Amino acid sequence: MSQSQQASSWSVEEVLEWIQEKHPGHIKTLCKGIIKHDISGRALLRLKEHHLELLGVEDEEQQHEILQNLLLLKVQEEINQLNDICSEKPDCFSS
Repeated sequence: MSQSQQASSWSVEEVLEWIQEKHPGHIKTLCKGIIKHDISGRALLRLKEHHLELLGVEDEEQQHEILQNLLLLKVQEEINQLNDICSEKPDCFSS
């Protein structure tokens, strides 16, 4: 998977690759639900605790671990977007 590609544009297959990389212990649990509900990168970034429960991750600690990694992914997405904006306007942060 290309790390430079925005997570919000990931396909279902790329979401599964991310789950396999970050949470290999949950791939069997999450795989069916991700495919069944067609969870792309955009949907992945919007998952909440109750969604994880519906996808079969019932343990709160495991939910928090996944949500923490999703938060990091969202932050990286925001940083990438800001970098894209600033590459178009070189002095976007200067006063």
